[in-house]
Amino acid sequence: MVKGMSGHSTPVLRFAPSPNGRLHLGHAYSALFNARLARQLGGRLLLRIEDIDPQRTRAEFVEAIFEDLRWLGLSWEEPVRRQSQHFSDYERALERLGEAGLVYPCFCTRGQISAAVAARDDWPRDPDGAPLYPGTCKRLAPQERARRIDSGLHAALRLDMSAALPLAQGRIGWREYGEGAQPRDVTAEPALWGDAALARKDVPTSYHLAVVVDDALQGVSDVARGMDLFNATSLHRLLQDLLDLPAPRYRHHQLVPDAQGRKLSKSAGSPTLRDLREAGMSAAQVRAQLGFADLF
Repeated sequence: MVKGMSGHSTPVLRFAPSPNGRLHLGHAYSALFNARLARQLGGRLLLRIEDIDPQRTRAEFVEAIFEDLRWLGLSWEEPVRRQSQHFSDYERALERLGEAGLVYPCFCTRGQISAAVAARDDWPRDPDGAPLYPGTCKRLAPQERARRIDSGLHAALRLDMSAALPLAQGRIGWREYGEGAQPRDVTAEPALWGDAALARKDVPTSYHLAVVVDDALQGVSDVARGMDLFNATSLHRLLQDLLDLPAPRYRHHQLVPDAQGRKLSKSAGSPTLRDLREAGMSAAQVRAQLGFADLF
């Protein structure tokens, strides 16, 4: 058994979209997958709005999420947790990591990071394709860090992976249930992410930190999300271990491709649920197309 798997009473699942665009079929699949699993397990379904990005979050997209999910036939428990209203929860987690010496301030811009690794064609990249942080600010003397902070420079906070890994208590990983009947144990590989940013210069958290804190505070027992987040689970399991948070059961489901076999995305302009609705497609047809005809 992988370390960190604990028993749960009433299962709790969540669908957690970001309000930076309209939902598409990929979101619908994940939401319906969670709803069906909650029903099969006799559990509860939560909706969480992951709105920590002030540059991309829009109030109309939050309302559109509610509209699209209700159109699909889904319901969820109230109140809905919005990450932007809980920054203090993430700040407390960062304080705990800071007290353990596991985070450090980073003043680098993305351009500076890219320039620092530009000469190395073989520079390692994280699972999302971004170059691993080269450790520029990690090597700053304490006096220089203090001088920059006192001068008003804003800093991100990065996880010191080399310090964090030895503190992980034994083998960390998760039990992966996927979409099949037979679970498998997966060994986490958080080092693939290097010194990941846990708080941005303009926001006191990151997706990786916020999601593990939220799942713990909301008592989420089962995380069902797309395969595009499979590798992120390694970093999430490390953070859970460092913060003494419970580990949910994980299910990473298939992604819904477009006609060219590419992952659906907001940035690629994939057809939205509103587009399909306005074209005359019914919610029942969408559910049937995605394999959930028997859900309602």
